Amino acid sequence: MSETNTTEATGFDALKGMGTAQAEDAVVREPKIDAQGRAYATGKRKNAIARVWIKPGKGQITINGRDQAIYFARPVLRMMLAQPFELSDRAGQFDVICTVEGSGLSGQAGAVRHAISKALTNYEPGLRAVLKPHGLLTRDPRVVERKKYGKAKARRSFQFSKR
Repeated sequence: MSETNTTEATGFDALKGMGTAQAEDAVVREPKIDAQGRAYATGKRKNAIARVWIKPGKGQITINGRDQAIYFARPVLRMMLAQPFELSDRAGQFDVICTVEGSGLSGQAGAVRHAISKALTNYEPGLRAVLKPHGLLTRDPRVVERKKYGKAKARRSFQFSKR
């Protein structure tokens, strides 16, 4: 009877005993590519929502029907869009078509970057290991705090008057 207890593997023991080939099969991700050869993803930041389609191409980025240089005039915002491609050594290999709405330009750039990173992992699941440590696949949870009653803004009080 004691033999059956030692040979049975349950819980974490079962995972430890699993062969490396079985363990790898458990976490292998399949590419999610549509009939047109595109990968789709949604990204969010503050109140901005970006829908992104990527496909192999010359590296052109179109946002709401306009070129990225026109839509995001500040170089810092364009640099944010390029980060996922530079980290994964895929600069100039994918065309990006994006629609974004809500928030301001900074929030929209963050949403597009988040969506591009997710779309890249949908197209090439192996890139997840490259992008995840840099925090590009994590949605930034910071949003504007709501205004409270009896306050001028979220935390700012009205000016104190002694008389």
